[in-house]
Amino acid sequence: MLEYAPLFLGLLAGVVAVVYAAALIAHVNKLPQGSDKMKSIAAAIQEGAMAFLNRQYRTVAIVAVVVAVILLIPGFFGVNGLGVWTAIGFIIGGVASASAGYIGMRISVKANIRTAEAAKTGLGKALRVAFQSGAVTGMFVIGLGILAVSLMSILVFSGIAPFTALIGLGFGGSLISVFARLGGGIFTKAADVGADLVGKIEAGIPEDDPRNPAVIADNVGDCAGMAADLFETYVVTTVAAMLIAKLAFGATALMVALGFPLAIGAASIIASVIGTSFVSLGKNGSIMGALYKGLWIAAVIAIVLFCPLTLWLLDGVKGDGVMAPADLSAINVWICAVLGVLLTAAMVYITDHYTSSDKKPVEGIAEASQTGHATNIIRGLAVGMEATGLPIVAIIIATLTSFFLAGIFGIAVAALAMLSMAGIIVALDSFGPVTDNAGGIAEMSALPESVRKNTDALDAVGNTTKAVTKGYAIASAALAAVVLFSDYIHTIVGELGIVLNFELSSPFVLVGLFFGGLLPYLFASLAMTSVGKAAGGVVVEVRRQFKEIPGIMEGTGKPDYAKCVDLVTKSALREMVLPAMIPVGAPILILLIGFILKLVGFEQAFEFTALVLGSALVGTIVTGLFLAISMTSGGGAWDNAKKLIEEGRFGGKGSEAHAAAVTGDTVGDPYKDTAGPALNSMIKVFNIVALLLVPVLALLV
Repeated sequence: MLEYAPLFLGLLAGVVAVVYAAALIAHVNKLPQGSDKMKSIAAAIQEGAMAFLNRQYRTVAIVAVVVAVILLIPGFFGVNGLGVWTAIGFIIGGVASASAGYIGMRISVKANIRTAEAAKTGLGKALRVAFQSGAVTGMFVIGLGILAVSLMSILVFSGIAPFTALIGLGFGGSLISVFARLGGGIFTKAADVGADLVGKIEAGIPEDDPRNPAVIADNVGDCAGMAADLFETYVVTTVAAMLIAKLAFGATALMVALGFPLAIGAASIIASVIGTSFVSLGKNGSIMGALYKGLWIAAVIAIVLFCPLTLWLLDGVKGDGVMAPADLSAINVWICAVLGVLLTAAMVYITDHYTSSDKKPVEGIAEASQTGHATNIIRGLAVGMEATGLPIVAIIIATLTSFFLAGIFGIAVAALAMLSMAGIIVALDSFGPVTDNAGGIAEMSALPESVRKNTDALDAVGNTTKAVTKGYAIASAALAAVVLFSDYIHTIVGELGIVLNFELSSPFVLVGLFFGGLLPYLFASLAMTSVGKAAGGVVVEVRRQFKEIPGIMEGTGKPDYAKCVDLVTKSALREMVLPAMIPVGAPILILLIGFILKLVGFEQAFEFTALVLGSALVGTIVTGLFLAISMTSGGGAWDNAKKLIEEGRFGGKGSEAHAAAVTGDTVGDPYKDTAGPALNSMIKVFNIVALLLVPVLALLV
């Protein structure tokens, strides 16, 4: 049984994370909820959230069943690597991903009222409540993730399941995350944009004003789709690292290939649990400082724990010379893990610089708002474009250094170590929507200005932490995608015995690069269009209610909140399907074209299909990475520029600058909360589907 020790370590860490999350849930649920009015508003948010989530997952379940059946079919025709176990892995990954999102949203919509109530007694107490609820989501993400991978790894190591079952597991998590991010993003931003356009701009009423029929839908959507992208990135990166290690060390070292990524994940879970306990407001009153304190403590503990685990599992292990050096050094591998954590730190600080309200990029957007809506948009777009520079440099440095130290396996380890911090990073992400909703409840309940001041301070930081975590997710996705591309190439070599030459002089390679580069833009366009269409419906409905329901503006009539919730729910579920099918359908389309070429007698059908598909992976990674960083950072900067003006700078609330900033924030909303973060999942789904199709490619040889 000792040979199973690394796998059992992953199981144990997963149990620790889930138990710790359950303890936090019990603690948060015991906290006071405030007045009856606060409870009624919170109940409406909870009811809408659960109604949306249940309907979304019913829709996704139908798609998941269809995909699972499709995964079964090749096995009946003798295609090795696809079949029952791949479908089982897919279902387990999908259920785990959906469970993490479902539980996270439930606790988030329960914590918002408790955070608002805690804000009555002070900023520090409210910070603690909001972060603890966010930690629930974070712990469930990594806990369920490592449990699913550990259980499947035990089956693989025991010879019960093939390795492709793990790839199916990653595919299940990835596909669910695309739907969750898209559905949740379309829902929340349609409600948010619609509420702002009619409420703040046309009617001139404050944000989260209870007279606005769309405010409940806005608060419902804030928590939708949270953490889904990081769950799938966590699982996919772990599986990708396992596949690289399997290729690098061979079948004789399968336990090392499976166990090392799980050991790294287990160490980070322990570090994250310890780190979350250190989050508290210090004497300087810095909210961001309190959050970062927990993050950096977790990072240091993780780095320390990585060293003995690496020496234990990799000392004396020989690489194949291609994926890892033959004289692989365990210390070099540990340094790669340290680089992954350092890249996390770099992404946090870089994104913080471009999205914090006290930094020059956001101040520049706010200042540009004084001269109109157009100059606000121009400056915001410029900030988003500029924000891609430093992250790319950091990713390049980490990638090259890891490669020189330990080959492709080194890059996989850096990505693995970076993603292993997902627990506390997701806690920071989930903190944002909880504080946003707490502010909404405070506004709608007419709580004292001092309470709203506390929730606004938390919300402003929450906007930055949301942007930071999205930047982190995208950067880690870039490393993971590089690893997946290597997996694709070397899986073809290993399974089919064919070496592919990706030369730029080949028209097949160029076609693949162009096609892959197009997909993120098409995906983002559909996501943005979906938000615009759904928001248009909200605008029409809110205008109708203002006109037809007497007494709304005077406060004597009650808006029909449920109507808006139902409207955006239907729109989100309808609009999320087409863009979500792009990363699944595109590689299948390339494969179908290859089969058509083979049927008509084209001798290079296999070469065409394999090169176009592989090159498309690269094109998707490159354009998707730049587009996602630009959108998430630019959107976050627009949001905080608006908040900076609302604090009294550059004319304050009600000024022309404020009106321009509201427009910028409205444009940035689908950037940062719909299209941008969903691109992360889109890139990984495309890569995973390509890996799953490798056995089918054999039919073209």
